[in-house]
Amino acid sequence: MTITPLSIALVALGGAIGAVLRFTVGQFVDSSQFPWATFVVNVTGSFLLALITFSFTGLSAETRLFLFTGLFGAFTTMSTFSLETTQLLFDGKTLQAGINIFLNAGLCVLGAILGKYASVLFA
Repeated sequence: MTITPLSIALVALGGAIGAVLRFTVGQFVDSSQFPWATFVVNVTGSFLLALITFSFTGLSAETRLFLFTGLFGAFTTMSTFSLETTQLLFDGKTLQAGINIFLNAGLCVLGAILGKYASVLFA
């Protein structure tokens, strides 16, 4: 797909919504002892992304840009996950960093698998 004013607008709109949703989760999930908000966003985003991908295979290119590149691109926070894990490591919290990696990597894949299975509900 080529870059057009419409494609830029769709990604920007989706990204704005995803970023606000991400911020909102961060306000309601306590991450003072562990980056739980990032974990919740990553698992939820992985599940929903897989559910939509496997349930609605005929989505237009524009809808895919809005949802996948924009909304989910801003909502899921693997870059934040990486930064928080690095910070845990540099703070000497090796065990917490390892747990963070295991939970995010393992359960996000599980979330995507569950999303694929849940997609039969929309078939």
